[in-house]
Amino acid sequence: MKKHQDIDPIALSYLNLQRPLDNRRNVIAFLIIFLDLIGLLPILGEPFSSAFFWPAVIPVVLLHIWAIPYIADPFKYEKSYYLFLGVYGIVNTYIYFLVIQKFLYVNIGIDSKMPFIAGLVLLIALLVSFQIFNVKMLYSGTYAKLQKKGNKLKLSPFIAASSLGYIIAQILISSFMTESLFMTIIITGVAILSILTAFFSTSLHRYYFIQKNEDTVKKVYPQFALPKNLRKS
Repeated sequence: MKKHQDIDPIALSYLNLQRPLDNRRNVIAFLIIFLDLIGLLPILGEPFSSAFFWPAVIPVVLLHIWAIPYIADPFKYEKSYYLFLGVYGIVNTYIYFLVIQKFLYVNIGIDSKMPFIAGLVLLIALLVSFQIFNVKMLYSGTYAKLQKKGNKLKLSPFIAASSLGYIIAQILISSFMTESLFMTIIITGVAILSILTAFFSTSLHRYYFIQKNEDTVKKVYPQFALPKNLRKS
Protein backbone atom coordinates (compact mmCIF):
# COMPACT_ATOMS: atom_id res chain seq x y z
CA MET A 1 0.00 0.00 0.00
CA LYS A 2 3.02 2.29 -0.07
CA LYS A 3 2.09 3.50 -3.55
CA HIS A 4 -1.19 5.03 -2.31
CA GLN A 5 0.40 8.17 -0.95
CA ASP A 6 -2.62 10.31 -1.88
CA ILE A 7 -4.96 8.38 0.41
CA ASP A 8 -5.54 9.33 4.02
CA PRO A 9 -3.28 7.07 6.15
CA ILE A 10 -6.11 6.45 8.61
CA ALA A 11 -8.43 5.24 5.85
CA LEU A 12 -5.63 3.21 4.31
CA SER A 13 -4.90 1.49 7.62
CA TYR A 14 -8.49 0.24 7.72
CA LEU A 15 -8.35 -1.14 4.20
CA ASN A 16 -5.87 -3.91 4.85
CA LEU A 17 -8.40 -6.39 3.50
CA GLN A 18 -8.14 -10.12 3.00
CA ARG A 19 -8.43 -11.95 -0.29
CA PRO A 20 -11.86 -13.40 -1.16
CA LEU A 21 -10.55 -16.96 -0.93
CA ASP A 22 -9.32 -16.23 2.58
CA ASN A 23 -12.79 -14.93 3.38
CA ARG A 24 -14.28 -18.23 2.24
CA ARG A 25 -11.88 -20.22 4.40
CA ASN A 26 -12.68 -18.02 7.38
CA VAL A 27 -16.42 -18.51 6.98
CA ILE A 28 -16.08 -22.29 6.83
CA ALA A 29 -13.63 -22.52 9.72
CA PHE A 30 -15.43 -20.06 11.99
CA LEU A 31 -18.82 -21.69 11.47
CA ILE A 32 -17.66 -25.28 11.91
CA ILE A 33 -15.13 -24.84 14.71
CA PHE A 34 -16.19 -21.84 16.76
CA LEU A 35 -19.95 -21.82 16.19
CA ASP A 36 -20.94 -25.46 15.68
CA LEU A 37 -18.40 -27.53 17.60
CA ILE A 38 -17.61 -25.20 20.49
CA GLY A 39 -20.90 -23.29 20.57
CA LEU A 40 -23.84 -25.36 19.41
CA LEU A 41 -22.59 -28.82 20.39
CA PRO A 42 -22.68 -28.13 24.16
CA ILE A 43 -26.22 -26.77 23.72
CA LEU A 44 -27.26 -30.02 22.02
CA GLY A 45 -25.46 -32.20 24.55
CA GLU A 46 -26.84 -33.87 27.64
CA PRO A 47 -28.53 -32.83 29.77
CA PHE A 48 -30.67 -31.41 26.96
CA SER A 49 -32.72 -28.27 27.55
CA SER A 50 -35.18 -26.86 25.02
CA ALA A 51 -35.01 -23.54 26.89
CA PHE A 52 -31.46 -23.13 25.56
CA PHE A 53 -31.84 -25.14 22.34
CA TRP A 54 -34.31 -22.90 20.51
CA PRO A 55 -32.70 -19.53 21.34
CA ALA A 56 -29.43 -20.99 20.05
CA VAL A 57 -30.42 -23.06 17.03
CA ILE A 58 -32.53 -20.42 15.27
CA PRO A 59 -29.77 -17.77 14.84
CA VAL A 60 -27.23 -20.51 14.08
CA VAL A 61 -29.36 -21.95 11.26
CA LEU A 62 -30.03 -18.48 9.84
CA LEU A 63 -26.32 -17.67 9.94
CA HIS A 64 -25.48 -20.90 8.09
CA ILE A 65 -27.99 -20.05 5.38
CA TRP A 66 -26.57 -16.54 5.09
CA ALA A 67 -23.06 -17.99 4.80
CA ILE A 68 -23.83 -19.90 1.59
CA PRO A 69 -23.12 -17.00 -0.84
CA TYR A 70 -19.75 -16.29 0.82
CA ILE A 71 -18.72 -19.89 0.32
CA ALA A 72 -20.17 -20.24 -3.18
CA ASP A 73 -18.91 -16.91 -4.58
CA PRO A 74 -16.59 -15.05 -2.20
CA PHE A 75 -15.49 -12.68 -4.98
CA LYS A 76 -18.92 -11.29 -5.78
CA TYR A 77 -19.87 -10.93 -2.11
CA GLU A 78 -16.53 -9.58 -0.97
CA LYS A 79 -17.97 -6.34 0.40
CA SER A 80 -20.86 -7.75 2.39
CA TYR A 81 -18.54 -10.37 3.87
CA TYR A 82 -17.57 -7.78 6.47
CA LEU A 83 -21.20 -7.29 7.41
CA PHE A 84 -21.57 -11.05 7.72
CA LEU A 85 -18.42 -11.34 9.82
CA GLY A 86 -19.61 -8.63 12.19
CA VAL A 87 -23.01 -10.25 12.67
CA TYR A 88 -21.33 -13.64 13.04
CA GLY A 89 -19.17 -12.22 15.82
CA ILE A 90 -22.24 -11.02 17.72
CA VAL A 91 -24.13 -14.28 17.20
CA ASN A 92 -21.19 -16.49 18.18
CA THR A 93 -20.54 -14.44 21.32
CA TYR A 94 -24.24 -14.71 22.16
CA ILE A 95 -24.11 -18.51 21.66
CA TYR A 96 -21.16 -18.72 24.04
CA PHE A 97 -23.22 -16.73 26.53
CA LEU A 98 -25.95 -19.37 26.22
CA VAL A 99 -23.40 -22.16 26.65
CA ILE A 100 -22.19 -20.63 29.91
CA GLN A 101 -25.77 -20.13 31.09
CA LYS A 102 -26.62 -23.74 30.28
CA PHE A 103 -23.64 -24.95 32.30
CA LEU A 104 -24.79 -22.83 35.23
CA TYR A 105 -28.52 -23.54 35.14
CA VAL A 106 -28.76 -27.05 33.68
CA ASN A 107 -25.47 -28.78 34.49
CA ILE A 108 -24.89 -27.17 37.88
CA GLY A 109 -28.55 -26.58 38.67
CA ILE A 110 -28.61 -23.07 40.11
CA ASP A 111 -31.99 -21.34 40.47
CA SER A 112 -31.03 -17.69 40.96
CA LYS A 113 -31.68 -15.12 38.23
CA MET A 114 -28.59 -13.11 39.09
CA PRO A 115 -26.05 -15.11 37.02
CA PHE A 116 -28.25 -14.70 33.93
CA ILE A 117 -28.67 -10.96 34.47
CA ALA A 118 -24.98 -10.49 35.22
CA GLY A 119 -24.01 -12.59 32.21
CA LEU A 120 -26.29 -10.61 29.91
CA VAL A 121 -24.88 -7.31 31.16
CA LEU A 122 -21.35 -8.62 30.66
CA LEU A 123 -22.19 -9.79 27.14
CA ILE A 124 -23.53 -6.40 26.10
CA ALA A 125 -20.66 -4.56 27.79
CA LEU A 126 -18.11 -6.77 26.03
CA LEU A 127 -19.58 -6.21 22.57
CA VAL A 128 -19.99 -2.47 23.08
CA SER A 129 -16.47 -2.06 24.48
CA PHE A 130 -14.97 -3.73 21.42
CA GLN A 131 -16.86 -1.38 19.11
CA ILE A 132 -15.60 1.63 21.06
CA PHE A 133 -12.07 0.22 21.10
CA ASN A 134 -12.08 -0.34 17.35
CA VAL A 135 -13.31 3.16 16.50
CA LYS A 136 -10.84 4.77 18.91
CA MET A 137 -7.96 2.76 17.46
CA LEU A 138 -8.92 3.79 13.94
CA TYR A 139 -9.55 7.51 14.30
CA SER A 140 -6.71 8.09 16.75
CA GLY A 141 -4.37 6.86 14.03
CA THR A 142 -3.22 3.92 16.14
CA TYR A 143 -3.89 1.36 13.40
CA ALA A 144 -1.93 3.50 10.93
CA LYS A 145 1.01 3.84 13.33
CA LEU A 146 1.06 0.11 14.06
CA GLN A 147 0.99 -0.81 10.38
CA LYS A 148 3.75 1.69 9.66
CA LYS A 149 5.86 -0.06 12.28
CA GLY A 150 4.95 -3.45 10.82
CA ASN A 151 2.72 -4.51 13.72
CA LYS A 152 -0.66 -6.05 13.03
CA LEU A 153 -2.29 -5.40 16.37
CA LYS A 154 -1.42 -4.05 19.77
CA LEU A 155 -3.71 -4.60 22.70
CA SER A 156 -4.75 -1.29 24.24
CA PRO A 157 -5.14 -0.94 28.02
CA PHE A 158 -8.84 -0.24 27.45
CA ILE A 159 -9.59 -3.47 25.62
CA ALA A 160 -7.20 -5.48 27.80
CA ALA A 161 -9.07 -4.30 30.89
CA SER A 162 -12.45 -5.04 29.28
CA SER A 163 -11.38 -8.54 28.24
CA LEU A 164 -9.76 -9.36 31.56
CA GLY A 165 -12.75 -7.98 33.44
CA TYR A 166 -15.13 -10.15 31.43
CA ILE A 167 -13.09 -13.30 32.07
CA ILE A 168 -12.65 -12.59 35.78
CA ALA A 169 -16.36 -11.87 36.17
CA GLN A 170 -17.26 -15.18 34.55
CA ILE A 171 -14.79 -17.01 36.79
CA LEU A 172 -16.24 -15.37 39.89
CA ILE A 173 -19.82 -16.16 38.87
CA SER A 174 -19.02 -19.81 38.21
CA SER A 175 -16.89 -20.11 41.35
CA PHE A 176 -19.69 -18.82 43.55
CA MET A 177 -22.19 -21.19 41.95
CA THR A 178 -20.20 -24.41 41.90
CA GLU A 179 -17.32 -26.11 43.66
CA SER A 180 -16.46 -28.05 40.50
CA LEU A 181 -13.03 -26.99 39.27
CA PHE A 182 -13.65 -28.72 35.94
CA MET A 183 -16.83 -26.73 35.29
CA THR A 184 -15.10 -23.49 36.27
CA ILE A 185 -12.28 -24.25 33.82
CA ILE A 186 -14.77 -25.00 31.02
CA ILE A 187 -16.69 -21.77 31.64
CA THR A 188 -13.42 -19.82 31.73
CA GLY A 189 -12.40 -21.34 28.40
CA VAL A 190 -15.68 -20.35 26.78
CA ALA A 191 -15.34 -16.84 28.24
CA ILE A 192 -11.86 -16.52 26.71
CA LEU A 193 -13.18 -17.60 23.31
CA SER A 194 -15.91 -14.97 23.67
CA ILE A 195 -13.18 -12.32 23.56
CA LEU A 196 -12.13 -13.54 20.11
CA THR A 197 -15.64 -13.72 18.69
CA ALA A 198 -16.51 -10.32 20.15
CA PHE A 199 -13.52 -8.90 18.29
CA PHE A 200 -14.97 -10.22 15.02
CA SER A 201 -18.03 -8.05 15.65
CA THR A 202 -15.91 -4.96 14.94
CA SER A 203 -16.21 -5.86 11.26
CA LEU A 204 -19.63 -4.20 11.38
CA HIS A 205 -17.89 -0.83 11.53
CA ARG A 206 -15.44 -1.87 8.82
CA TYR A 207 -18.38 -2.69 6.55
CA TYR A 208 -19.93 0.71 7.32
CA PHE A 209 -16.57 2.35 6.60
CA ILE A 210 -16.24 0.54 3.28
CA GLN A 211 -19.76 1.60 2.31
CA LYS A 212 -18.95 5.25 3.02
CA ASN A 213 -15.54 5.15 1.33
CA GLU A 214 -16.12 2.87 -1.63
CA ASP A 215 -14.25 5.19 -4.01
CA THR A 216 -11.18 4.95 -1.80
CA VAL A 217 -11.54 1.19 -1.59
CA LYS A 218 -11.59 1.00 -5.39
CA LYS A 219 -8.36 3.00 -5.56
CA VAL A 220 -6.63 0.48 -3.31
CA TYR A 221 -8.40 -2.60 -4.67
CA PRO A 222 -9.66 -1.84 -8.21
CA GLN A 223 -11.26 -5.28 -8.51
CA PHE A 224 -12.95 -5.18 -5.12
CA ALA A 225 -16.30 -7.03 -5.05
CA LEU A 226 -16.16 -7.91 -8.74
CA PRO A 227 -17.21 -11.43 -9.79
CA LYS A 228 -14.26 -13.71 -10.46
CA ASN A 229 -14.86 -13.81 -14.23
CA LEU A 230 -14.53 -10.01 -14.44
CA ARG A 231 -11.24 -9.83 -12.56
CA LYS A 232 -7.90 -9.60 -14.27
CA SER A 233 -5.57 -12.42 -13.38
